[in-house]
Amino acid sequence: MTPPRRWTSEQLNAALARAIEDFRKERLEEPLEEYLEAFDGYLGVVEDLFETTVDLTNLNERGLDVLTDPKLLEAFRYLAGPFISVDDLKTVAEATSLNPRSLSNDPALVQRVVNVVLQGLDRRRFPWVRDNRDPSESEKNAAVLASAALMATQRVGTSRRTSVRKDQEKKVEEALCGPGFAMVSTRVVATFSQAPAPGEFCAESLLGSRKADFVVRLRDSRIMPIECKVSNSATNSVKRLNNDAAVKANTWLKDFGDKQIVPSAVLSGVYKLRNLEEAQDRGLMLFWSHDLQAMIDWMEESR
Repeated sequence: MTPPRRWTSEQLNAALARAIEDFRKERLEEPLEEYLEAFDGYLGVVEDLFETTVDLTNLNERGLDVLTDPKLLEAFRYLAGPFISVDDLKTVAEATSLNPRSLSNDPALVQRVVNVVLQGLDRRRFPWVRDNRDPSESEKNAAVLASAALMATQRVGTSRRTSVRKDQEKKVEEALCGPGFAMVSTRVVATFSQAPAPGEFCAESLLGSRKADFVVRLRDSRIMPIECKVSNSATNSVKRLNNDAAVKANTWLKDFGDKQIVPSAVLSGVYKLRNLEEAQDRGLMLFWSHDLQAMIDWMEESR
């Protein structure tokens, strides 16, 4: 059987330099239009929130109107500093649901939710609420602009992370289909016999006790789980690679044995060289989004 591919420190460093350069180009070439479009949309939503609540001075009285309008609810969550997620809002307000029917039938729930955000209100953006007065025109304009910018930044950041990951997974899927591997349905692979047949692969499936982004059955019958990882900073790479993918690799090797499984990861973005070396030493075979041919070449050798 073809042994797992191992890279020298020099090879890892060269691949890392290429990945970082690609990351820089993507960030520099990201269209400003996406942010501006999101900003303009959120600007209108925040203005509507201010109009509905008379510049946030009667949030208690108009709470139900705000919480039952999805757009106003989103802007409402950004009044806190930092903003509060829907899940956190439900937990802190002791709410099992924030759907309109539940809120309409429970005035006490509405008040609890409003109080959660008011207690965490960003006093720098909305000083007049704390002082129980009307805002000046400049205060109001600054608060509206700042809130729209916060919402747009979060939206674009989330969209970027999702898009980069999906693009990476799509490239891996296309690369696997290139040499004739057939994609089959997602499944639970609790035992070796439940894996795809040799020459087949499936997307995001439970392999043993941990999920893999792809489960490939090599033509020599070994299982090759592939984790797709994107890191936007060297510090973040520890979490993405060593505390996640490498931990999964150890679990799979323990569950199935190193003769039957070849854990791997496809990487893009920014990593520390020592984290790459550590992950490789822990049994994780590494490949890069910019050089998926290296992964295909190794798979072709494994017949």
